[in-house]
Amino acid sequence: MEKNTVAMYFVQAAVARLEADATVRVLQAAGIQPELLALPGARVSAGSFASLWLAVAHELDDEFFGLDRRAMKVGSFALLTQSLLTSGDLSRALKRCLAGLALFLDQVSADVAVADGVATVSVWNRIEAPPSRLFADETYLVMVHGLMCWLIGRRVPLTQVCFAHPRPDHAAEHAVMFAQDLHYGAPHTALRFDARYLETPVVQTAESVRAFLRNAPQSVFLKYKNEDSWTAKLRRRLRSAAGSDWPLLDDMAQAFQVAPTTLRRRLESEGTSYQGIKDQLRRDAAIHHLCHSQMAISEIAHRLGFQEPSAFHRAFKKWTGAQPGEYRARQAQVSSTQPGASLSGQTPRA
Repeated sequence: MEKNTVAMYFVQAAVARLEADATVRVLQAAGIQPELLALPGARVSAGSFASLWLAVAHELDDEFFGLDRRAMKVGSFALLTQSLLTSGDLSRALKRCLAGLALFLDQVSADVAVADGVATVSVWNRIEAPPSRLFADETYLVMVHGLMCWLIGRRVPLTQVCFAHPRPDHAAEHAVMFAQDLHYGAPHTALRFDARYLETPVVQTAESVRAFLRNAPQSVFLKYKNEDSWTAKLRRRLRSAAGSDWPLLDDMAQAFQVAPTTLRRRLESEGTSYQGIKDQLRRDAAIHHLCHSQMAISEIAHRLGFQEPSAFHRAFKKWTGAQPGEYRARQAQVSSTQPGASLSGQTPRA
């Protein structure tokens, strides 16, 4: 399985409204060493970020990270999700979802409109502080898009996402989470998709919602990433490749029946490269092994295709800002992650 990781930006943004002692508590609950906050290039596992979201929610009694002046109290997301099951189709479910969020939040709201076959969800954000306003938009879009996809049992491809913010340093994360067609400095934040998806029936039931909520927020934040990009296609092809057996770019181009120059250009248009994709896969796998196994660092290096452990040490330092041993030692200082409550307000079963 692919080992997903989350950029440190999202960890920093998630704890930004906590007092120092509360920050230490939630990071410990999520199995994240506080020192990692000082490493901008560091990343955490998907499970750790999901645990962090839950820990922050219970610390603040707010499932929206304390971003809005009105707290979205724990249990709100579960209540909203359950209310959508009888909507019939995505059109009614989406309108009901936005109306429900408007009841829980005071400074962030949204509406949906259709024109020329394109559905647009426009977000109206009245939070004053720019960093909080950006993270609120990101969180809101993740919630809405994640629910849309889950309700109809398939990904709703986004054709365009506009942000009412300057382009941030972590813009590459937006391409993975949302769409390749990204615009910044827009009048307001919005996401767009083919309006035909609004006619898709809601397929979820009272039985399936329980499993969904047990896995929230990981099932919301991470499950429905942009799987249609060339980057995602290559990641899927490379996922099971043994380190030293990585195929060449020419081989992958042939597999996709495109010219190597065409594949290069398409990756460049998505802000990445073939080498960059391989490095991201190896980075995420390295973080997983360091945090969740007792495997020797030399063995991790070998598995990831490094002929010499020293080369792995240099690469990992470049990726995260820390040496592999240092990264593992910091994580070892954190006690094992305790079982947390899901956004349903219930303790998830194993």
